Amino acid sequence: MHELALTQSILDIALSEAEKHGASRVLSIRLKLGEFSGVVPQLIQEYFDIAGRGTPAEGARLVMDRVPVTVRCSACGAENTMDRFRYLCPSCGSDQIRMLTGREFYVDSLEVE
Repeated sequence: MHELALTQSILDIALSEAEKHGASRVLSIRLKLGEFSGVVPQLIQEYFDIAGRGTPAEGARLVMDRVPVTVRCSACGAENTMDRFRYLCPSCGSDQIRMLTGREFYVDSLEVE
């Protein structure tokens, strides 16, 4: 259910920025969404369609750019994208990896009118 609160935050950011820049409508919102963010894109879209009703963001398109999981291996120093279900370095097989990307969830940009 945390998607509802996240969706309200997305809407609040979009409406605040639109107002700040004198825009009358929000046409689209681009989000960055990491593979390990724990966010369900379908729920964000469904909640946004409901929460946006009657606001300048009603009917705005949500564009969700997926951010892959990338890791750095402490054992071999390699940086790789990683399969989200395999927690080993793709180069050497070590489990000494640190996630660099994949947890992102933020509003990247807005298109307004």
